[in-house]
Amino acid sequence: MIPLAEAQAHVRRHLRPLGAVELAVGGASGAVTAAPVVACLSSPPFDNSAVDGFALGAASEGDYRIDGSVAAGDGPGPPIPAGAARRITTGAPVPSGTVAVAMVEDSLVSPDGATVRFGRSLEPGANVRRAAEDVAVGDEVVRAGVELAPAHLGLIAAAGRGSVEVVRRPVVAVCSTGAELVEPGSPVRPGQIPDANRVVLAALVAATGSEVVDLGRTGDDPAEVRERLLDGAARADVVVTSGGVSVGEFDPVRAVLDGTEGARWMQIAIKPAKPFAFGTLGGVPVLGLPGNPVSAVVSFELLVRPALALLGGGVFRTTPEHAATTVEPIPRRPDGKVHYVRVRSVGVDGPSGRPMVVPATAQGSHQLAGLADSDGLAVLPDGDGVDAGATVSVLPLRRAPLLGADDTVGE
Repeated sequence: MIPLAEAQAHVRRHLRPLGAVELAVGGASGAVTAAPVVACLSSPPFDNSAVDGFALGAASEGDYRIDGSVAAGDGPGPPIPAGAARRITTGAPVPSGTVAVAMVEDSLVSPDGATVRFGRSLEPGANVRRAAEDVAVGDEVVRAGVELAPAHLGLIAAAGRGSVEVVRRPVVAVCSTGAELVEPGSPVRPGQIPDANRVVLAALVAATGSEVVDLGRTGDDPAEVRERLLDGAARADVVVTSGGVSVGEFDPVRAVLDGTEGARWMQIAIKPAKPFAFGTLGGVPVLGLPGNPVSAVVSFELLVRPALALLGGGVFRTTPEHAATTVEPIPRRPDGKVHYVRVRSVGVDGPSGRPMVVPATAQGSHQLAGLADSDGLAVLPDGDGVDAGATVSVLPLRRAPLLGADDTVGE
C-alpha cells in the first residue's frame, strides 16, 4: 500500500490547467481568474448620498428652504445654493455645492413644506460617498488565480466589467463499468444492480461547476471499455470511471490503462477506497475509481475533486477539514490505513464551538444509506479509534444542517 499523499502527487504531476475563456460576470461564480481584472469604471462613479434625507448647501441664518429633490437615477441637477436643502435619496448624485447630507430622521419639515430644520449639526462631507473611494479606474480589483466568490463578481461588475477572463472549467466524462449494472429504474434480474455510481459521480462533478458528459455504462469486456473511454477522451478534458480497478480478473479499466502515459495502479492506505487507477488516453487523464459506491465517493473527494480544481486553474487540494468533537466512541482496528468514517453533525459543543458528530450506523463501502445520512468523513489515523469527547478532523461532504436552539450540546 502507498500513502494517500503519494497517490495525489502522482495525479497532480500529470495535470495542467486548461486554457482561458471569457465569461459573462454573472456566469463566472467559482471560476478562477486567468489574468488580473482592472477597473474601467470608478466605484462609486460619482459623489452620491449614503442616506435618504436632504443635501445641504452652505449654512445660513434660520431654517433651510427646500428647493426640490434628486433621486437615484437622476442627474445631479443645478448647483444647490447657500441656505437651501434639497430632498435626496440613497445613491442619488449629490448636487454641486453640497456641504453634507442630513438624514431624514434628523429633519423637521415646516407644516407648509417650504422649509426644514435639523436636530444636529453635521461635519462637512457627512453621509456623502465620494467618487472612486472604493475603486478607481485602472485599479487591479482581482488578481490572477483567484476563485471567484459572489463578492468578487459584484466588485468586477461595479468596476465596469461585464465579463471576466477565467481558466476554463473542465469537461468531465463519467462512465461506470460492470456487467451487473442496469439503468436506474429498469427491471433488475438476479445478479443485477442499478447503476447508482454514475448518478452520484455525475452529480458531484456538476456541483463543482464542471460540465458532465455521460458515457453510460459498459460491461467487463476490455475492448468495449477501451472504446468507451476513448470516446470520452475525445469529448472531455478528463474521464472518471467507477469499477474495474481492483485485483479481480474481470477488472477491465486497469487493463485498458496499462502501458499508457502515467499509468499506475495503486493500493492506497485508506479505507474505504483502497484501489485506484490512473492513466491517460490521447493525453486526457483517466481516473479509475472503485466500484463500491461509498468508495467511489471517497475517491472522488480525495483525488478527483482536487484534480478538477487544478485543471480549472485552482490548487490541487481536498476540501479543508474542520475540527469536531465526538459524541460517542468511534472504534477501529489497526490495519495500516487511514479510515474515513461517515459521520453526522448533531449539534454544537458549547465550550469549544465545534460541531458534535456521531458515526453513521452503516459503514460498509456498499452502504449508501449511511453515506446519505452523513455530512462529513471523520479522518481516523491508524490505531484503535477515538473515545467520546475526542477531537477529530472532519472532511465535509456537504453543508451541515442548520442547528436549532435545542440542538446545542454542552451548555
